[in-house]
Amino acid sequence: MDNPRAADNQGDPTRVLRLLWREDLGDPRGARGPRAKLSVDEVVAAATALADEEGLDAFSMRRVAERLGIGVMTLYTYVPDRGALLGLVRDTVAAEGERPPHTGDLRERLTRVADDLWGEYLRHPWLIDLQIGRPWLGPGESLRYEWQLRAIDGVGLDDLQMDQVVTAVTAYVAGAAQSRIVAERSRTASGMSDEEWWELNAPVLDEVMTHGDWEVSSRVGQAAGEAYGLGDPDRAYAFGLGLLLDGVEALVRA
Repeated sequence: MDNPRAADNQGDPTRVLRLLWREDLGDPRGARGPRAKLSVDEVVAAATALADEEGLDAFSMRRVAERLGIGVMTLYTYVPDRGALLGLVRDTVAAEGERPPHTGDLRERLTRVADDLWGEYLRHPWLIDLQIGRPWLGPGESLRYEWQLRAIDGVGLDDLQMDQVVTAVTAYVAGAAQSRIVAERSRTASGMSDEEWWELNAPVLDEVMTHGDWEVSSRVGQAAGEAYGLGDPDRAYAFGLGLLLDGVEALVRA
């Protein structure tokens, strides 16, 4: 069975790349044939709305066609397959927001890079489920990568180190966002707040975690629980990002 969350590159890569860069290259379908009733942008907007509202498990070419009021075979005249459509959606999302020239010191610039991606995951939670082995290199992704690199250009890192720093920051943000989004989904699915979950489980845990095997975890867990319950994803994100940026600053100094 196909993975509903996979979006590996499918079909003709040349056609998909031309769709991604359609503003620069024009409509890849050319001028022949009947005039299209919709634009590719309208197709991508409907697909994005579907992903935002219902997630990737519900995302299909048929559902997108229904939102547009067209037949699914007509939709295939705009985009070759589901994977290509998800690639178009992903690239469009990557182009969201404003990314002005970088200001401030290295830490401020990299924090801005991380927060930009963090906000994107929170606006589009389905992104954590999107499995892409070879991402399409469209204008949205490409311009964002350029902006991310410019945050550290000229600080003393070589080109490979610059790429690795950007990779480390974006990978960290993706992991932190996944933890936050999964926790929110758990609360929604269970209909139970973290406090209610703890009240339900605490009596049993108190019975079994009474000896020295749990000395450190019990102490730390109690301190954390008193401070922020089962977890504070925003606090964890900020703390972990701070540690990561400490390492980047040490690398630059070295």
